[in-house]
Amino acid sequence: MNELELRQLRCLVAIVDEGTFTDAAIALGVSQAAVSRTLAGLERALGVRLLRRTSREVTPTATGLRVVERARRVLGDVADLVQEATSGHTRLRIGYAWSAVGRHTVAFQRGWNAAHPGIDLHLIRVNSPSAGLSEGACDLTVVRRPLDDRRFDTAIVGLERRLCALAADDPLARRRSVRLADLTGRTVMTDRRTGTTTPDLWPPGARPAVEEIRSVDDWLTEIAAGRGIGVTAESTAHQYPRTGIVYRPVRDAEPVAVRLAWWRDDPHPAHQAVLELLSELYRSG
Repeated sequence: MNELELRQLRCLVAIVDEGTFTDAAIALGVSQAAVSRTLAGLERALGVRLLRRTSREVTPTATGLRVVERARRVLGDVADLVQEATSGHTRLRIGYAWSAVGRHTVAFQRGWNAAHPGIDLHLIRVNSPSAGLSEGACDLTVVRRPLDDRRFDTAIVGLERRLCALAADDPLARRRSVRLADLTGRTVMTDRRTGTTTPDLWPPGARPAVEEIRSVDDWLTEIAAGRGIGVTAESTAHQYPRTGIVYRPVRDAEPVAVRLAWWRDDPHPAHQAVLELLSELYRSG
């Protein structure tokens, strides 16, 4: 069978929608003879008759009706594909794994909308190491651990304190801050795919037990139930306040670097503007 062409499908749909070859030719901006040739080529390629043509009207055959229905879906998918590929100047998707940019999130959204009204901003949570960048779900991502992937470029936009998440009735919750040594002997809930906490945060011989969880929702549920504690970036406390959980600074832990990541060979046109705005928000506190 010969390969189908999109112009053939467009021609078939135009004939059915317009009702005549003449009107289809006008709608497509081609000659009536070209419409006839294109339809004939489509019927040869498929090996079936698609239309019945009389002196008064053109109607689809039973097979033609099924082909027209499928052709509409194919053409719609192609239009969506084109929109997806060419929407870089009108849409911006920023992914994040656990939290966006913490207390700066609302200021970032409003600042972006005011400065770039023609580019729709969407924040999307994707719990993967690249926060959706490698999956194609996002154009840029906010990550809090280095990306070991040469396909991506990253830049640090700011630093966040590390906090300890505790059940509200935990004895440590009565303190204003804690030290890493206070957490030795406890069970720390971590997400190995995207989390910022690993046993390496503690010195050898003083490391707590680690239990892996799969999402921030599970993390919060386990901590609220008193089954463990968490150590996380400050942004988590702003994005996920939860009754039954308190957050306390870990005063001797290194801060967490917040990075913006993008495709090295195909950066989104707005990535530099995002980098500048986020960096300014973190600088301003």
